[in-house]
Amino acid sequence: MREIDKGLIKSRVGIVLVTPLFLKRIAGAGIADKELSALLARDLLIPIVHDTTYEDLRDVSPLLGSRSGLSTIEDSMEEIASKLAELVTPETVESYN
Repeated sequence: MREIDKGLIKSRVGIVLVTPLFLKRIAGAGIADKELSALLARDLLIPIVHDTTYEDLRDVSPLLGSRSGLSTIEDSMEEIASKLAELVTPETVESYN
């Protein structure tokens, strides 16, 4: 648990892959839920919706569903990877915060 805390403190950005299984598991309020809460509190989270929709995400987590993110319905995985690479460069992360 302490190692997770250290990682969260050092994080510049968090990326969460939102799948149908994720939507089922997040309701369980386990450790992943705590990690998400910590990243949301610091405004560092980028959701990527895959095989589901932002509407489904908002039904489970309005706070996470309100975040700007990416969707595999709109972009290919290659396009998403390219956009993420742009987002996580040190200069971009500093201006994003």
